[in-house]
Amino acid sequence: MDAPELHSDLEPIAFLLGRWEGAGVVGYPTMESVNFGQEIVFGHTGKPFLTYRSRTWLLDQDGNKVRPLATETGYWRAQPNRRLEVLLAHPTGIVEIYVGEVVFHKIELRTDMVARTASAKEYTAGHRLYGLVNGNLMYAYDMAAVGQPLQSHASAELKKVADFTPED
Repeated sequence: MDAPELHSDLEPIAFLLGRWEGAGVVGYPTMESVNFGQEIVFGHTGKPFLTYRSRTWLLDQDGNKVRPLATETGYWRAQPNRRLEVLLAHPTGIVEIYVGEVVFHKIELRTDMVARTASAKEYTAGHRLYGLVNGNLMYAYDMAAVGQPLQSHASAELKKVADFTPED
């Protein structure tokens, strides 16, 4: 099957397409800071959205994978005037809707809505900043959760390890 043509609305965020891998630091007042590894995959189907999948794992001091951490999946929906809507679902019982904008190779997103199941931890808001810097995808993620105000939670630097290839 031939690869679908990229929808023209996705041009401002086409730089995200592919598989990215790297490492970062995660911490919060309610937890100890640790190093983590991450893989993010952005794909497309020819429609005006990107598919998104992220998974992370705890790294030991030597950079070896210890155990899985967080995972999330969703869609990045292109809107007119370089606006962006991002829908993310987490297996921990949280669903987020972010809104934001793309300026060159910088993306800034803030939660517009957060929904939680009865068993999910309290999580009320998020702010994400992504940027392409020297060919690497860098991001910072702030969150408000478990009674804490919006503050730094995670950051990482990822290298592109594969271009987008459509799945069968």
